[in-house]
Amino acid sequence: MRVAVVRNRDFTGVINRFGQPLPQPPEPYPERDSDSVVPALQEGGHEVLLCEGDKGLLTTLERFMPPDSQARPSGFVFNLAHGIQGESYFSHVPAMLEMAGVPYTGPSPLGHELANDKVVTKILIRDRGVPTPNFRVMRRGTEGTGDLRFPVVVKPLRGGDSLGLQLVYEPAELKQAVEVIVEQYAQDALVEEYIDGREISVPLLGNEELEVLPLVEQDFGDRATRLMTWEAKYVAAAAASKICPAQIGNGLATVLRDISIATFRACQCRDYARVDIRIDRSGQPFVLEINANPSLTTGSSYCAAANTAGYSYSSLINRILDVAHARYFGTSVPQGRT
Repeated sequence: MRVAVVRNRDFTGVINRFGQPLPQPPEPYPERDSDSVVPALQEGGHEVLLCEGDKGLLTTLERFMPPDSQARPSGFVFNLAHGIQGESYFSHVPAMLEMAGVPYTGPSPLGHELANDKVVTKILIRDRGVPTPNFRVMRRGTEGTGDLRFPVVVKPLRGGDSLGLQLVYEPAELKQAVEVIVEQYAQDALVEEYIDGREISVPLLGNEELEVLPLVEQDFGDRATRLMTWEAKYVAAAAASKICPAQIGNGLATVLRDISIATFRACQCRDYARVDIRIDRSGQPFVLEINANPSLTTGSSYCAAANTAGYSYSSLINRILDVAHARYFGTSVPQGRT
């Protein structure tokens, strides 16, 4: 099958550089998903095209996968695009594909928006009885904190990769922390109670029937800041190690699986996702957020879990494509090149 892997690495493919830019990390990512996904799909027997999710995307796709005589899709998109600019950048490529009638992996534009807005996520999952840390949304940092207990975590309301994440211990520090988010990320700040304890990632695979992959614990060792900051994710010297499978009792593991599935459903995720959970000192879990397009780099938590479950990297990537194809067409991906 023809599979186009869509990414965003070149940010020049727009009519104008205008509006809110995509938040950029402090240094380049050491590995990109597409570096490994393309050869994995090729290993699965597919004809693969790597392309940018920019203004020329639909022209590129129409050349690569023209419709057949009955106007049925002749190919598929493996969506790794994060967008280029604007407020809803994660949803831009899925919206283009929806409009053009091109099937793709991962959430719809709505699903991306529900998962990417951390406050919306919290409201949705609380309505389903899923515990999440208490929070406030702030623009000045001088608003009343109500019953919030310090320390608190301050971060952009929307976005990923822990960019802008700060741990604040005293009310006097809060104003400056919120100002950093508003000035650097042009959005309100989410201020939520810090949950001191363990951090567990719950990877999910599927749609109607969800496979819960082995749980992954982020091991912070003896470091003072026990948070998944950008550095803890991507800087080798500061990276948290992973324990997979996490050493969790059966009862708690069942609770983590149940609240993760409830979060997946509430945020209308599709095909694959990762739910991040903190467990406090008393054993109470709190969902932090859901990543609707989690990292598929070979060293990621998602891939560590899949490897523990018995997937090779290639079989995992092709399995994601397969469940997405079945969601659209009710059948597995056709074998071999077409």
